[in-house]
Amino acid sequence: MDYLGLNDLIKRALEEDVGYGDITTQSLVPPEQKARGIFSAKSPGIVAGIRVSQAVFSYLDPEIEFDVLKSDGDEIQPGDVIAVVRGKARTLLTGERLALNFLQRLSGIASKTRKMVEMIKYSKAELLDTRKTTPGLRVLEKYAVGIGGARNHRFGLFDGVMIKDNHIKTVGSIQKAVSTARQKVPHTIKIEVEVETMEQLQEAIEAHADIIMLDNMDIYEMIEAVNIVGGRALLEASGGINEGNLAEVARTGVDFISMGALTHAATSLDISFDIVEAD
Repeated sequence: MDYLGLNDLIKRALEEDVGYGDITTQSLVPPEQKARGIFSAKSPGIVAGIRVSQAVFSYLDPEIEFDVLKSDGDEIQPGDVIAVVRGKARTLLTGERLALNFLQRLSGIASKTRKMVEMIKYSKAELLDTRKTTPGLRVLEKYAVGIGGARNHRFGLFDGVMIKDNHIKTVGSIQKAVSTARQKVPHTIKIEVEVETMEQLQEAIEAHADIIMLDNMDIYEMIEAVNIVGGRALLEASGGINEGNLAEVARTGVDFISMGALTHAATSLDISFDIVEAD
C-alpha cells in the first residue's frame, strides 16, 4: 500500500514498544546472529496489512528479506504460511510484536468486512465504513475495509459535508444548514444530512440534500423513506446495524449502509510469528 505517513506511524509505534531498547533480545542474542521466521494463519480469514508488517522490519533493518506468500485480499486457512522473514535475529525478535499487531488488526477488519459484504451481495446496497476508527490508524483501517470489499465513507471532517443532529440544532433547521453549506463549499462536494424522523426526511428532500442518512430507523421506516424519496436523493442507512439485521436492511432498497462495527468491533485475526531456524 502507498501511505506517505507509514514510516512516521511505525516510528511512533516502535518508540512506544521498544523505548530505549529491547533489553531481553539485546541480552540474549548476539548482534550478527541470523534467523528465519514465518507468519502463519491460525484462523481462516482475509489478509490485509502484509506490506505494513514488512515495513516494520525494513524500518529496523533495510537489509531484511521479506518474502510475501499471501498478498492483501487473499483468503487464508489455518496453517497457511503468509510470509517468510530472513535476517538478523535481533531484528526479527524486536519487530515481531508490532508487525503482528498491524497484520492481525488489519486482517481482522478485512475478514469481518468481507463477511458482511457477502451477506448483501445480491442487493443494490453498498457497504460503507465510518469514522469510528482507532486514533492514528484511520488510513490503515479504512484500507483494510477496502481490501474486505466495502467502500470508504469520508476519511475525516475535511472531505465531505455531513450535517448531523448537533449541526442542525446549532444552525436552527435542515433547510438553513443545507442552503448555507451550498453557498460555502465547492460544487463538487455532495451534502449529506442525517435525519431521525419522517418530518426531517421531508425537510431534507425539500432542501435538495444529495444524500440523506436514515439514523437509527427501523426496517418499516426505511422502506417508507425509500418510497417517499423516490430516487430524488441517495439514501444511507446507519445506526444499530449488525450482522443480525444487515441483510434485512439491504432489502429495504437503501443505496448505502454504513457500519461503524466494521472497524470498532472487528476482532484481530489469529496469526502467529515463529522463529523456525537460527544460525
